[in-house]
Amino acid sequence: MPRVVLGVTGCIGAYKACEVLRELQKRGADVHVVMTQNAARFVSPMTFEALSRHPVFLDQFALGMEGEIRHISLADDADLLLVAPATANSLGKFARGIADDALSTLYTASRAPVLVAPAMNVNMFEHPAVVENLEILARRGVRFVDPGSGYLACGWLGKGRLAEPAEIVAAAMALLARGRDLEGHTVLVTAGPTVEDIDPVRFVSNRSSGRMGYRLAEAARDRGATVVLVSGPTTLPDPAGIETVRVRSAEEMAAAVGERAPGATIVAMAAAVSDWRPKRFEAHKVKKQRAELSLEMERTPDILAGLGARKGSRFLIGFAAETQRVREYARQKLQEKNLDLIVGNDVSKQGQGFAAEQNAALLIDREGELAVGLVGKRELAERIWDRVVALRALAGTGTADQGATETPRR
Repeated sequence: MPRVVLGVTGCIGAYKACEVLRELQKRGADVHVVMTQNAARFVSPMTFEALSRHPVFLDQFALGMEGEIRHISLADDADLLLVAPATANSLGKFARGIADDALSTLYTASRAPVLVAPAMNVNMFEHPAVVENLEILARRGVRFVDPGSGYLACGWLGKGRLAEPAEIVAAAMALLARGRDLEGHTVLVTAGPTVEDIDPVRFVSNRSSGRMGYRLAEAARDRGATVVLVSGPTTLPDPAGIETVRVRSAEEMAAAVGERAPGATIVAMAAAVSDWRPKRFEAHKVKKQRAELSLEMERTPDILAGLGARKGSRFLIGFAAETQRVREYARQKLQEKNLDLIVGNDVSKQGQGFAAEQNAALLIDREGELAVGLVGKRELAERIWDRVVALRALAGTGTADQGATETPRR
Protein backbone atom coordinates (compact mmCIF):
# COMPACT_ATOMS: atom_id res chain seq x y z
CA MET A 1 0.00 0.00 0.00
CA PRO A 2 1.62 3.30 -1.07
CA ARG A 3 1.95 5.92 1.64
CA VAL A 4 1.05 9.45 0.59
CA VAL A 5 1.72 12.47 2.79
CA LEU A 6 -0.86 15.11 1.90
CA GLY A 7 0.23 18.67 2.70
CA VAL A 8 -2.55 21.24 3.09
CA THR A 9 -1.84 24.98 3.22
CA GLY A 10 -3.97 27.98 4.04
CA CYS A 11 -6.28 28.91 1.19
CA ILE A 12 -9.93 28.46 0.32
CA GLY A 13 -9.08 25.48 -1.87
CA ALA A 14 -8.19 23.51 1.27
CA TYR A 15 -11.69 22.06 1.33
CA LYS A 16 -10.91 20.19 -1.92
CA ALA A 17 -8.09 18.38 -0.13
CA CYS A 18 -10.73 16.32 1.67
CA GLU A 19 -11.92 14.95 -1.65
CA VAL A 20 -8.35 14.39 -2.80
CA LEU A 21 -7.75 12.34 0.35
CA ARG A 22 -10.85 10.19 -0.17
CA GLU A 23 -10.03 9.54 -3.84
CA LEU A 24 -6.49 8.51 -2.95
CA GLN A 25 -7.85 6.08 -0.39
CA LYS A 26 -10.18 4.57 -2.99
CA ARG A 27 -7.11 3.83 -5.08
CA GLY A 28 -5.42 2.00 -2.21
CA ALA A 29 -3.23 4.74 -0.75
CA ASP A 30 -2.55 5.19 2.97
CA VAL A 31 -2.83 8.96 3.43
CA HIS A 32 -1.25 10.96 6.25
CA VAL A 33 -2.06 14.67 6.49
CA VAL A 34 0.26 17.51 7.45
CA MET A 35 -1.24 20.99 7.76
CA THR A 36 0.00 24.51 8.23
CA GLN A 37 -1.51 26.56 11.05
CA ASN A 38 -3.30 28.73 8.48
CA ALA A 39 -4.79 25.68 6.76
CA ALA A 40 -6.53 24.88 10.04
CA ARG A 41 -8.40 28.19 9.66
CA PHE A 42 -10.19 26.76 6.62
CA VAL A 43 -10.63 23.08 7.47
CA SER A 44 -10.51 21.54 10.94
CA PRO A 45 -7.69 19.05 11.60
CA MET A 46 -10.37 16.83 13.11
CA THR A 47 -11.94 16.48 9.66
CA PHE A 48 -8.71 15.15 8.18
CA GLU A 49 -8.11 12.89 11.19
CA ALA A 50 -11.58 11.35 10.76
CA LEU A 51 -11.07 10.83 7.04
CA SER A 52 -7.48 9.55 7.16
CA ARG A 53 -7.74 7.66 10.46
CA HIS A 54 -4.33 9.06 11.38
CA PRO A 55 -3.31 11.97 13.62
CA VAL A 56 -2.80 15.20 11.69
CA PHE A 57 0.75 16.58 11.82
CA LEU A 58 0.35 20.26 12.72
CA ASP A 59 3.20 21.08 15.09
CA GLN A 60 6.77 20.40 13.99
CA PHE A 61 7.86 20.21 17.63
CA ALA A 62 5.35 17.50 18.54
CA LEU A 63 6.71 13.99 19.05
CA GLY A 64 5.02 10.90 17.67
CA MET A 65 4.71 7.42 19.14
CA GLU A 66 7.67 6.36 21.26
CA GLY A 67 9.15 9.82 20.99
CA GLU A 68 9.83 9.70 17.23
CA ILE A 69 10.45 13.00 15.48
CA ARG A 70 7.43 13.17 13.21
CA HIS A 71 8.75 15.31 10.37
CA ILE A 72 11.58 12.79 9.98
CA SER A 73 9.53 9.61 10.40
CA LEU A 74 6.78 10.77 8.03
CA ALA A 75 9.34 11.97 5.49
CA ASP A 76 11.23 8.67 5.61
CA ASP A 77 8.11 6.56 5.14
CA ALA A 78 6.48 8.59 2.38
CA ASP A 79 6.25 7.25 -1.17
CA LEU A 80 4.91 10.63 -2.31
CA LEU A 81 4.57 14.11 -0.84
CA LEU A 82 1.51 15.80 -2.34
CA VAL A 83 0.83 19.43 -1.47
CA ALA A 84 -2.69 20.51 -2.44
CA PRO A 85 -3.39 23.36 -2.25
CA ALA A 86 0.03 25.05 -2.26
CA THR A 87 0.03 28.78 -1.55
CA ALA A 88 2.58 31.31 -2.75
CA ASN A 89 3.98 31.38 0.78
CA SER A 90 4.54 27.62 0.89
CA LEU A 91 6.16 27.62 -2.56
CA GLY A 92 8.53 30.34 -1.43
CA LYS A 93 9.54 28.33 1.63
CA PHE A 94 10.11 25.18 -0.40
CA ALA A 95 12.21 27.01 -3.00
CA ARG A 96 14.36 28.88 -0.48
CA GLY A 97 14.88 26.11 2.07
CA ILE A 98 12.89 27.77 4.85
CA ALA A 99 11.72 25.17 7.36
CA ASP A 100 9.66 26.95 10.02
CA ASP A 101 6.45 24.91 10.22
CA ALA A 102 5.34 21.29 10.06
CA LEU A 103 4.96 21.14 6.28
CA SER A 104 8.07 23.06 5.21
CA THR A 105 10.16 21.08 7.72
CA LEU A 106 8.83 17.78 6.40
CA TYR A 107 9.39 18.91 2.79
CA THR A 108 13.03 19.71 3.55
CA ALA A 109 13.53 16.31 5.20
CA SER A 110 11.78 14.27 2.50
CA ARG A 111 13.48 12.43 -0.35
CA ALA A 112 10.19 11.20 -1.81
CA PRO A 113 8.83 12.51 -5.13
CA VAL A 114 6.99 15.80 -4.64
CA LEU A 115 3.80 16.84 -6.43
CA VAL A 116 2.45 20.35 -5.90
CA ALA A 117 -0.92 21.84 -6.87
CA PRO A 118 -0.63 25.65 -6.60
CA ALA A 119 -3.66 27.82 -5.83
CA MET A 120 -3.74 31.60 -5.50
CA ASN A 121 -4.93 34.85 -7.07
CA VAL A 122 -3.95 35.25 -10.74
CA ASN A 123 -1.74 38.27 -10.03
CA MET A 124 0.07 36.33 -7.33
CA PHE A 125 0.53 33.36 -9.65
CA GLU A 126 2.08 35.63 -12.30
CA HIS A 127 4.28 37.60 -9.87
CA PRO A 128 8.00 37.30 -10.81
CA ALA A 129 8.90 35.95 -7.37
CA VAL A 130 6.33 33.15 -7.63
CA VAL A 131 7.35 32.39 -11.22
CA GLU A 132 10.99 32.17 -10.14
CA ASN A 133 10.16 29.92 -7.20
CA LEU A 134 8.22 27.57 -9.48
CA GLU A 135 11.19 27.44 -11.85
CA ILE A 136 13.57 26.65 -8.98
CA LEU A 137 11.35 23.83 -7.76
CA ALA A 138 10.92 22.44 -11.28
CA ARG A 139 14.70 22.29 -11.72
CA ARG A 140 14.90 20.28 -8.49
CA GLY A 141 12.41 17.74 -9.79
CA VAL A 142 9.20 18.93 -8.14
CA ARG A 143 6.18 18.11 -10.29
CA PHE A 144 3.12 20.34 -10.69
CA VAL A 145 -0.60 20.10 -11.36
CA ASP A 146 -1.30 23.44 -12.99
CA PRO A 147 -4.10 25.55 -11.54
CA GLY A 148 -7.29 25.99 -13.51
CA SER A 149 -8.70 29.18 -15.01
CA GLY A 150 -12.03 30.75 -14.14
CA TYR A 151 -13.66 32.73 -11.37
CA LEU A 152 -11.50 32.78 -8.26
CA ALA A 153 -12.64 33.05 -4.65
CA CYS A 154 -11.50 36.68 -4.60
CA GLY A 155 -13.91 37.47 -7.45
CA TRP A 156 -11.21 37.81 -10.10
CA LEU A 157 -11.23 35.93 -13.39
CA GLY A 158 -8.01 34.18 -14.41
CA LYS A 159 -5.59 31.35 -13.70
CA GLY A 160 -5.03 30.33 -10.11
CA ARG A 161 -7.90 28.10 -9.05
CA LEU A 162 -6.86 24.77 -7.51
CA ALA A 163 -7.02 21.96 -10.05
CA GLU A 164 -9.92 19.55 -9.74
CA PRO A 165 -9.40 16.67 -7.27
CA ALA A 166 -9.67 14.04 -10.03
CA GLU A 167 -6.82 15.71 -11.94
CA ILE A 168 -4.65 15.94 -8.83
CA VAL A 169 -5.26 12.31 -7.91
CA ALA A 170 -4.51 11.12 -11.45
CA ALA A 171 -1.17 12.95 -11.38
CA ALA A 172 -0.38 11.50 -7.95
CA MET A 173 -1.13 7.94 -9.03
CA ALA A 174 1.00 8.37 -12.15
CA LEU A 175 3.95 9.44 -10.00
CA LEU A 176 3.44 6.53 -7.62
CA ALA A 177 3.37 4.14 -10.57
CA ARG A 178 6.75 5.42 -11.76
CA GLY A 179 8.37 4.84 -8.40
CA ARG A 180 11.90 3.53 -8.88
CA ASP A 181 11.36 1.77 -12.18
CA LEU A 182 14.94 2.37 -13.34
CA GLU A 183 16.49 0.81 -10.24
CA GLY A 184 19.23 -1.65 -11.14
CA HIS A 185 20.10 0.19 -14.35
CA THR A 186 23.18 2.22 -15.14
CA VAL A 187 22.22 5.15 -17.34
CA LEU A 188 24.71 7.16 -19.37
CA VAL A 189 23.50 10.58 -20.49
CA THR A 190 25.33 13.13 -22.63
CA ALA A 191 24.40 16.81 -22.53
CA GLY A 192 25.31 20.25 -23.76
CA PRO A 193 27.31 21.40 -26.78
CA THR A 194 30.82 20.53 -27.80
CA VAL A 195 33.37 23.20 -28.62
CA GLU A 196 35.86 22.96 -31.50
CA ASP A 197 38.70 25.46 -31.24
CA ILE A 198 39.85 27.65 -34.14
CA ASP A 199 42.57 29.45 -32.20
CA PRO A 200 43.15 30.16 -28.48
CA VAL A 201 40.21 32.63 -28.34
CA ARG A 202 37.75 31.49 -31.03
CA PHE A 203 35.77 28.30 -31.50
CA VAL A 204 32.91 26.66 -33.38
CA SER A 205 29.96 25.48 -31.28
CA ASN A 206 26.14 25.57 -31.09
CA ARG A 207 23.32 26.96 -28.93
CA SER A 208 22.72 23.94 -26.70
CA SER A 209 22.37 24.87 -23.02
CA GLY A 210 22.53 21.28 -21.75
CA ARG A 211 19.22 21.58 -19.87
CA MET A 212 17.51 18.64 -21.59
CA GLY A 213 20.34 16.24 -20.86
CA TYR A 214 20.65 17.40 -17.27
CA ARG A 215 16.90 16.95 -16.71
CA LEU A 216 17.12 13.44 -18.21
CA ALA A 217 19.98 12.58 -15.86
CA GLU A 218 18.17 13.98 -12.80
CA ALA A 219 14.93 12.17 -13.64
CA ALA A 220 16.77 8.87 -14.13
CA ARG A 221 18.51 9.34 -10.77
CA ASP A 222 15.19 10.00 -9.04
CA ARG A 223 13.75 6.82 -10.59
CA GLY A 224 16.49 4.72 -9.02
CA ALA A 225 19.17 4.49 -11.71
CA THR A 226 22.89 4.87 -11.26
CA VAL A 227 23.64 7.79 -13.57
CA VAL A 228 26.75 9.03 -15.34
CA LEU A 229 26.49 12.42 -17.07
CA VAL A 230 29.03 13.39 -19.75
CA SER A 231 28.62 17.11 -20.29
CA GLY A 232 30.03 19.58 -22.74
CA PRO A 233 30.62 23.17 -21.58
CA THR A 234 27.53 24.53 -19.80
CA THR A 235 26.75 26.97 -17.00
CA LEU A 236 24.72 24.33 -15.14
CA PRO A 237 25.98 22.96 -11.80
CA ASP A 238 26.83 19.28 -11.45
CA PRO A 239 23.64 17.45 -10.39
CA ALA A 240 23.73 15.94 -6.90
CA GLY A 241 24.18 12.18 -6.72
CA ILE A 242 25.35 11.89 -10.33
CA GLU A 243 28.87 11.23 -11.58
CA THR A 244 29.52 14.16 -13.91
CA VAL A 245 32.33 14.09 -16.47
CA ARG A 246 33.15 17.46 -18.04
CA VAL A 247 34.50 17.49 -21.61
CA ARG A 248 35.03 20.17 -24.24
CA SER A 249 35.37 18.77 -27.75
CA ALA A 250 33.59 16.04 -29.72
CA GLU A 251 36.73 13.94 -29.53
CA GLU A 252 36.82 14.24 -25.74
CA MET A 253 33.13 13.36 -25.52
CA ALA A 254 33.66 10.31 -27.76
CA ALA A 255 36.48 9.13 -25.48
CA ALA A 256 34.44 9.64 -22.30
CA VAL A 257 31.41 7.86 -23.76
CA GLY A 258 33.54 5.02 -25.12
CA GLU A 259 35.05 4.48 -21.67
CA ARG A 260 31.71 4.44 -19.80
CA ALA A 261 29.21 3.00 -22.29
CA PRO A 262 30.24 -0.67 -21.79
CA GLY A 263 28.86 -0.57 -18.23
CA ALA A 264 25.59 1.14 -19.15
CA THR A 265 22.27 -0.59 -19.79
CA ILE A 266 20.74 2.60 -21.22
CA VAL A 267 22.46 5.42 -23.12
CA ALA A 268 20.73 8.72 -23.89
CA MET A 269 22.71 10.89 -26.31
CA ALA A 270 21.14 14.30 -25.66
CA ALA A 271 24.31 16.28 -26.37
CA ALA A 272 24.48 18.51 -29.45
CA VAL A 273 27.81 17.23 -30.72
CA SER A 274 29.53 19.37 -33.32
CA ASP A 275 29.50 17.63 -36.70
CA TRP A 276 32.59 19.44 -37.96
CA ARG A 277 35.77 20.91 -36.51
CA PRO A 278 38.51 23.09 -37.99
CA LYS A 279 41.08 20.90 -39.67
CA ARG A 280 43.85 23.08 -38.36
CA PHE A 281 44.22 24.72 -34.95
CA GLU A 282 46.01 28.06 -35.03
CA ALA A 283 48.51 28.23 -32.16
CA HIS A 284 48.13 32.00 -31.88
CA LYS A 285 45.15 34.31 -32.23
CA VAL A 286 44.28 34.97 -35.86
CA LYS A 287 44.60 38.73 -36.36
CA LYS A 288 41.73 40.61 -37.92
CA GLN A 289 44.01 42.34 -40.42
CA ARG A 290 43.20 39.49 -42.78
CA ALA A 291 40.56 40.53 -45.29
CA GLU A 292 39.05 37.04 -45.23
CA LEU A 293 39.26 33.94 -43.10
CA SER A 294 38.55 30.54 -44.61
CA LEU A 295 38.25 27.48 -42.44
CA GLU A 296 38.82 24.00 -43.78
CA MET A 297 36.60 21.68 -41.77
CA GLU A 298 36.64 17.94 -41.12
CA ARG A 299 34.06 15.57 -39.66
CA THR A 300 34.08 14.78 -35.96
CA PRO A 301 33.52 11.24 -34.63
CA ASP A 302 29.89 10.09 -35.00
CA ILE A 303 29.45 8.91 -31.41
CA LEU A 304 25.85 7.81 -31.79
CA ALA A 305 26.49 5.78 -34.94
CA GLY A 306 29.40 4.06 -33.22
CA LEU A 307 27.21 3.11 -30.27
CA GLY A 308 24.50 1.82 -32.62
CA ALA A 309 26.98 -0.36 -34.49
CA ARG A 310 27.99 -2.17 -31.27
CA LYS A 311 24.76 -1.75 -29.34
CA GLY A 312 24.22 -5.32 -28.13
CA SER A 313 21.33 -5.40 -25.66
CA ARG A 314 21.88 -1.82 -24.54
CA PHE A 315 18.92 0.54 -25.00
CA LEU A 316 20.01 3.47 -27.13
CA ILE A 317 18.25 6.86 -27.28
CA GLY A 318 19.11 9.55 -29.80
CA PHE A 319 17.96 13.13 -30.31
CA ALA A 320 17.18 14.94 -33.56
CA ALA A 321 17.16 18.71 -33.29
CA GLU A 322 15.69 19.86 -36.60
CA THR A 323 14.32 23.01 -38.22
CA GLN A 324 12.10 21.24 -40.76
CA ARG A 325 10.63 17.79 -41.60
CA VAL A 326 11.19 16.63 -38.02
CA ARG A 327 9.33 13.32 -38.34
CA GLU A 328 11.05 12.36 -41.58
CA TYR A 329 14.58 13.16 -40.43
CA ALA A 330 14.05 11.58 -37.00
CA ARG A 331 12.76 8.32 -38.51
CA GLN A 332 15.70 8.24 -40.88
CA LYS A 333 18.14 8.71 -38.00
CA LEU A 334 16.38 6.00 -35.95
CA GLN A 335 16.99 3.46 -38.72
CA GLU A 336 20.44 4.55 -39.86
CA LYS A 337 21.97 4.62 -36.37
CA ASN A 338 20.21 1.52 -35.01
CA LEU A 339 18.40 3.34 -32.20
CA ASP A 340 15.63 2.09 -29.95
CA LEU A 341 14.09 5.53 -29.45
CA ILE A 342 14.62 8.96 -30.93
CA VAL A 343 13.41 12.31 -29.63
CA GLY A 344 12.74 14.73 -32.47
CA ASN A 345 12.11 18.40 -31.85
CA ASP A 346 11.84 21.59 -33.88
CA VAL A 347 14.44 24.00 -32.53
CA SER A 348 13.35 26.81 -34.86
CA LYS A 349 10.21 27.49 -32.81
CA GLN A 350 10.31 30.33 -30.32
CA GLY A 351 10.27 29.37 -26.62
CA GLN A 352 11.28 25.73 -26.99
CA GLY A 353 14.40 23.72 -27.67
CA PHE A 354 17.81 25.34 -27.27
CA ALA A 355 18.29 27.62 -24.24
CA ALA A 356 14.61 27.36 -23.22
CA GLU A 357 13.09 25.78 -20.10
CA GLN A 358 10.36 24.13 -22.18
CA ASN A 359 10.28 21.80 -25.13
CA ALA A 360 7.90 19.87 -27.36
CA ALA A 361 8.95 16.62 -28.99
CA LEU A 362 8.02 13.62 -31.08
CA LEU A 363 9.08 10.32 -29.49
CA ILE A 364 9.59 7.75 -32.25
CA ASP A 365 10.44 4.08 -31.79
CA ARG A 366 9.90 0.87 -33.72
CA GLU A 367 6.46 0.42 -32.15
CA GLY A 368 5.11 3.83 -33.16
CA GLU A 369 5.32 7.44 -32.08
CA LEU A 370 4.08 9.74 -29.34
CA ALA A 371 3.73 13.51 -29.65
CA VAL A 372 4.45 15.51 -26.48
CA GLY A 373 3.19 19.08 -26.48
CA LEU A 374 5.01 22.03 -24.95
CA VAL A 375 6.04 21.03 -21.41
CA GLY A 376 8.89 21.73 -19.02
CA LYS A 377 12.07 19.85 -19.85
CA ARG A 378 11.84 17.86 -16.61
CA GLU A 379 8.35 16.71 -17.61
CA LEU A 380 9.60 15.79 -21.09
CA ALA A 381 12.40 13.81 -19.46
CA GLU A 382 9.84 11.88 -17.43
CA ARG A 383 7.79 11.14 -20.57
CA ILE A 384 10.93 9.84 -22.29
CA TRP A 385 11.74 7.53 -19.37
CA ASP A 386 8.10 6.38 -19.25
CA ARG A 387 8.44 5.29 -22.87
CA VAL A 388 11.80 3.62 -22.26
CA VAL A 389 10.36 1.60 -19.37
CA ALA A 390 7.37 0.55 -21.49
CA LEU A 391 9.52 -0.48 -24.45
CA ARG A 392 11.99 -2.42 -22.32
CA ALA A 393 9.11 -4.28 -20.71
CA LEU A 394 7.84 -5.21 -24.18
CA ALA A 395 11.27 -6.36 -25.34
CA GLY A 396 12.37 -7.94 -22.06
CA THR A 397 15.86 -6.43 -22.37
CA GLY A 398 18.04 -5.17 -19.58
CA THR A 399 21.70 -6.07 -19.90
CA ALA A 400 24.90 -4.24 -20.67
CA ASP A 401 27.95 -5.43 -22.57
CA GLN A 402 29.64 -6.69 -19.43
CA GLY A 403 27.10 -9.40 -18.64
CA ALA A 404 24.96 -7.71 -16.01
CA THR A 405 21.94 -9.72 -14.88
CA GLU A 406 18.64 -8.91 -16.52
CA THR A 407 16.45 -6.44 -14.68
CA PRO A 408 13.07 -7.99 -13.77
CA ARG A 409 10.13 -6.65 -15.70
CA ARG A 410 7.85 -4.27 -13.82
